[in-house]
Order: sequence, then structure tokens, then C-alpha cells
Amino acid sequence: MVHETFHILDTTLRDGAQREGINLTVADKLAIARHLDDFGVGFIEGGWPGANPRDTEFFARARQELDLRHAQLVAFGATRRAGIRAAEDPQLAALVDSGAPVITLVVKSHDRHVELALRTTLDENVEMLRDSVRHLRDHGRRVFVDCEHFFDGYRDNQDYALAVVGAAREAGADVVVLCDTNGGTLPWQVQRTVTEVLERTGARLGIHAQDDTGCAVANTLAAVDAGATHVQCTANGYGERVGNADLFPVVAALELKLNRQVLPPGRLAAATRISHAIAEVVNLTPSTHQPYVGVSSFAHKAGLHASAIKVDPDLYQHIDPELVGNTTRTLVSDMAGRASIELKAKELGVDLGDDRELVGRVVERVKERELKGYTYEAADASFGLLLRGEVLGHRNEFFELESWRVISEDANGGRGQKSEAAVKLRARGRRSTAVAEGNGPVDALDRALRQALQHSHPDVDRFELVDYKVRILEGHRGTGARIRVLIGVTDGQSVWHTVGVADNIVAASCEALQESFTHGLLRHSGPDAGGGDDTSECTLAVTLHNSPGALRRVTASLGTIPVAEMSYAASFSAQATARIRVPRTNAVRARTKLNRLVEVLAVTECGDRP
Repeated sequence: MVHETFHILDTTLRDGAQREGINLTVADKLAIARHLDDFGVGFIEGGWPGANPRDTEFFARARQELDLRHAQLVAFGATRRAGIRAAEDPQLAALVDSGAPVITLVVKSHDRHVELALRTTLDENVEMLRDSVRHLRDHGRRVFVDCEHFFDGYRDNQDYALAVVGAAREAGADVVVLCDTNGGTLPWQVQRTVTEVLERTGARLGIHAQDDTGCAVANTLAAVDAGATHVQCTANGYGERVGNADLFPVVAALELKLNRQVLPPGRLAAATRISHAIAEVVNLTPSTHQPYVGVSSFAHKAGLHASAIKVDPDLYQHIDPELVGNTTRTLVSDMAGRASIELKAKELGVDLGDDRELVGRVVERVKERELKGYTYEAADASFGLLLRGEVLGHRNEFFELESWRVISEDANGGRGQKSEAAVKLRARGRRSTAVAEGNGPVDALDRALRQALQHSHPDVDRFELVDYKVRILEGHRGTGARIRVLIGVTDGQSVWHTVGVADNIVAASCEALQESFTHGLLRHSGPDAGGGDDTSECTLAVTLHNSPGALRRVTASLGTIPVAEMSYAASFSAQATARIRVPRTNAVRARTKLNRLVEVLAVTECGDRP
């Protein structure tokens, strides 16, 4: 098995659980253990049985409920207490009773800690270690020894730190782990120390690095380069203070940079999924900028980067993101160039072809909108609608919001706060109105929009608002500043984000909600769907300059849009009028195309239908 030649030990359930803000139930710990086993780590340190009831229960339930395919469970504990035999120590008995096949014993390896914290002699500390390891070995347990504060101890009293390593090896420990408990050691110091300890003791060495200097991953890899064959990490770097060495970048670097097979074949591609799944269990938002597995790990914003990525992704990416289950993302902003737009359009499934004029128009449109306060790097759905508006000439408007009104009132000294929204809209040829109350003006508006759309577009019942962010764009204007609202909506399968900008927070929210419903309906109805009835038509009245060839240029501009009927009225005046009947689903697109013509002065919808 892979973990016999190189150990990946995950201690999320023990050391990672010490992070501020994490409070794991037994069910949480069981769920995380399954994810770690799925990822393929060799050892999962489950906690300290006997030290607290939760960890004791975890090991009891693990024997019945966990069916591990790749990992072995590890129980953590301390050496026996001073002044008693190992066979008499209740904590060692709890380790044996846990049923874990592997035990990690922590031992003091810094002389000052032995004398000041443990309050015993240096010789007694070594004897406590020997006795404890032998006792556990006699009970058929494999033993790893964590030398706490090793690097600080090695710096202050090299001989004693080495004596602890030697005693662990002689007593039968499989691995002696050098712990940078305070996290203050730097990579070259780790590499030098591991090299020296390996040469002087011959023990199989491991590394446990805290991240207090931001060097935990680097320190772990430096130790491996020096000869360590056992690494201890936590998922997403969770741990006490600033955390531990992050499991995912450590494993990815070992496999992809150092060519070491440390996981079962094919499991590295699950890294992103496992990272995010564990973040969900501990109820912490995944870090967007986490190496390898963060959603921004392979995101490109600058136009220069995007143009290079279009030619060859390796020019600005150190690995293929699919190797760790991640993807390349192109961010659209006012820094975007043509390549950024083309890559983002491809990512969103919109074909721009080789139309340089169209791409240039989209670039300018984005820059114009961002100047007004819009942002698209965090609002892919809004950008997709903008793209379709430029490419197709319409945005698949499923409904037209005619008006909205929101009333918020406060009664009974703040105990009777309520908001009410009323909307009027047109969808599928019918006018709908709705009034709804909500927990605040945005919630009320959201509910009213849904009610008004239920008859024409019942899919809106599946949409749920899951994220809402507000930013003041021009702080010097105080309460009169421009507002940007970003919202996230889900249909239970995926989440999409839209943006709205206005001088009024409710107006900005309303714009973002409209975009969100439009995108969601587009997802569920398909790219050819629109807002009108399948068979309904409308007549567009086109006022244009009365010049030779004007009507021909008008009809040619419609391209593939079907025209059911056309009439043309002209006189000796300078203007003429054309009446064009088109399917209502193509009305917005037709108006957009016609308005681009120099000959056209105005386009209005007559409203008559067959």
C-alpha cells in the first residue's frame, strides 16, 4: 500500500478541531473521516480517547459505522504520568480500549518544557516515553511518537532532543515526528535539522508543522526533501492559532512537483471536491484563494494573462487545474481585453465566432458598465446576459417589469417592522400584478416578483436567494452614494450571481433580482426560449429616412429573424414608415438590430396581434 512507504497522516479531527470557530460533533467527525478516506490518506488521527467524552464516543462509533477503504484510524495521547508504570496509567488504557490500530504518543523533547511544564526530570521523561511505547507495542499497537517543540528544543539542547528521538526508536516506535509546535521555524532551518537528526539517529522521521510564520507547507516539503517520510497535515490548514500545514497543497506538491505517489491512483483529482466538502461540514466558508483547490486558484483577470492563456494555458498556470479537480476561470472586469472576453464567453457557452467587431463591442460595453459601478468578475450570470444581448440582439426577456413599489413601516417602537412590495409586469402576453410582505424590502420585492411570475413561469418557485451583498461605491457622498448589490440564487443544483447598480439600494436589488430570474428561466427553458407566447406576434412601426434602398437595408438587417408580414408607406416627404410583423419572441432582438441602422429614426411596437 502507498502509505507504508510514505505516510500521509491527517489530524483534522484532533489538531484541526482546535481552530477557533470549529466545534465538531461526533457525526461531523465521522463525516470528515469518510471524506478523508475517500481522498486516500493513509492515517486519520481521530482525537484523544479518554481525555474527553466526545473523542471516546467517536472511536466507539467508528468501530461500528466507519468502513475505511484506504486509511487506518489513529488515537492520540500522552506518555504515562511520572511515578507510575505504563500498565497502571488510565490514559494509556483508554488508548488501547479505543480499538485504534495506531497510537500517536506526544512527548516533551524540549528540556525547559520537561522541567517547567511537565515538572519532572529529564531522565524520567525519557523513561516515561520508553515504558509507554513498549506497553502499547505489547498490546499490538503501532506507535508514532510526536516530539513536541522539537525544533526549539534542538536549538537549545541538541543532545537531549536527540536522546528523546533515540529512545523512541529503541523502544519500537515506527516513526518519530519532529514537531514545530510554535510554528516559528523557517524552511532552511527545518531542512538542516531533519538532515542532521536523520544522520545521527537513523530513525524514520516525520514532520508536523504549524503555520505561525506562514511556512507550514514549505517546512513540510523541506523536511521531505531532507528525508522525512511521514507528514502530518490538516484539511484546509485548520488548526490552533493560525493553523497547520494544509493537506491539499502538501499532497499536490508531493505528487505533481516531487513525483511521489502518496495517494491511491486517481484520488488527487478529488482534492477540490473533498476540500469544499470538509469546509461545509465544519461550517466555514472555503478560502477562495487557497492554493490548488480555491475557486480563484486558476482565475485570470488581467487581459495580458488571458491572451496568453488563450494561446497556451501553461503560460500562466503552473499545473493543469483538472489534476486537482479545479478549473480555469476568466474574470471579466475593466482590465479585460479581447482574450478575456473570448475565454469567458467560451466558459459560459456563448459562441462569439471570429467577430472582432463584436468582441470589441463587448469589451467597450464591459468597461462602460464597470465605470458606472457594475462588476462582472463576481456576477457571471449578469455577464452572460450582457453577452447574449450583444450576440443575439436580445437578452431572452421572459418578462417586462412595468413598475414596482416598496413600503417599509415601523410601528410600536420597532416591534412592528414590516415591508410590503407591489409589482406590475407583463409575461407571455398577459399583465400580472402581485403584492407581498417580507422580512425587509428586498425580501418583500423578491416574493412579489415570484408571485407575479408563477402563472407564466412556474419554474421561479425553484429559485432561492442564498447570498446578498451591498457595497457603497462612492463613500464621499454618504447616504447619497451609488449602491452596488450582488446576489446569489440557487435552483437546488447550482448557484448563480447577478449584479445591480443604482442610487437606491432597493432599485439596485430589484435590477439584480430581475437579472437573476431571467438567468434562471433561461437555464430551465433553454437558450431559444423567450418571453412571449410561442405563436404570438407583434408589429413594429419603423420610421426611416425615405431614401433609395432604405427598405432593402432594413429587411437585410433582420437577418434570420422571420418576418410574417411587411408593409411600406412612403410619400414625397423625407420620411417613410415600414410596418413589420415578427414573432414576439424576436421583438427585442429585431428592435435592437433596426435601431443600429443609420436610416432608422424610431422603432415602436404597435401592439396589434393577429
